[in-house]
Amino acid sequence: MIVGVLKEIKDNENRVSLTPEGARVLVQDGNRVVIESGAGTGSGISDEAFSAAGAVTAGSAEEVCNQAELVLKIKEPLPVEYTRFRPDQLLFTFFHFASSKELTAAMMKQGVTCIAYETVQEDDGRVPLLAPMSEVAGKMASLVAANYLARPVGGKGVLASAVGQVKPAVFVILGGGNAGRAAAGIALAIGAEVYIIEHDERQRERLSNLFPGARVLSPDPETIANRVSKADAVVGTVHVPGRRAPKLVTRDMVAAMEDGSVVVDVAIDQGGCFETSRPTSHSEPIYVEEGVIHYCVTNMPGIFPRTATAALTSVTLPYVRLLARDGEAAFENQALLHGLNIYRGKVTNRSVAEAHGLEYTDARELLPGL
Repeated sequence: MIVGVLKEIKDNENRVSLTPEGARVLVQDGNRVVIESGAGTGSGISDEAFSAAGAVTAGSAEEVCNQAELVLKIKEPLPVEYTRFRPDQLLFTFFHFASSKELTAAMMKQGVTCIAYETVQEDDGRVPLLAPMSEVAGKMASLVAANYLARPVGGKGVLASAVGQVKPAVFVILGGGNAGRAAAGIALAIGAEVYIIEHDERQRERLSNLFPGARVLSPDPETIANRVSKADAVVGTVHVPGRRAPKLVTRDMVAAMEDGSVVVDVAIDQGGCFETSRPTSHSEPIYVEEGVIHYCVTNMPGIFPRTATAALTSVTLPYVRLLARDGEAAFENQALLHGLNIYRGKVTNRSVAEAHGLEYTDARELLPGL
């Protein structure tokens, strides 16, 4: 198969969807790998490194897409990219369709087969391609929150850790999944007082054992409202594969926080879990709403590309190899079948269909060989 790798154009998105080591493996498998020139530059990877691995460099995104049968990206296509894709192609990237009807409609119109990293799901419920980026974003979130609590950037002037008899900042983490655990670990490491709010009882027990220095609570509205109102920083990490994030924090709850407090919405890719959230970029990462600093960057790991690229491509490569080898037959793999969101104009992920009031089609009806 011809595998194409595109250079990312989202604001400050420096990751790349394949490393030279991955390209070498694909070439050894018998595939042709076409890399857009400069695709790896932000991650410290030169065109020459890809060439040495056996890949072919192309001068433009159009040239890559005109050749490729399987296209690899990191982030969802932007409007300028929509028409580059065609019905006989597989497109493998983060999509987060539930948060964008425009993107969903555009990919349906193009007829391209869309496999979303974030909904590739194993039988045990793990989302292996989302997990490493959730960890990066979660660790970033607590560091970002601590930074924006500083007075010169508009924060309330509270240091995360205690000093003498002065109490530390209070961090509230919404969700105890990969991102939530990462955020809690960093918040505790920098000395904050940490509360984790998690709906799953078994997960709460696990979190209590993992973080004995934190208080783990169930997410009833009264508890959320009480904890948020007293927090210096709130990190939202709630994620349900394929669905829009639940709005756990209302505008009134945000308004009850002290001016100069900080919220970091890691869930913004899926629509965000604060009513006051709206997407931001690394170029303009924050805004103030109800007196509270909001950080809602939709590609947080993009500014740590060397770490993020290595972490992500190490888990995507086995699935890329499977798709490159078997094409549509690869959807016999149940994890990849969960990742199939749109097949030739049909929405094959129930949560995406429900998010936008679209017709859902079971992929097994479209791929009778499964």
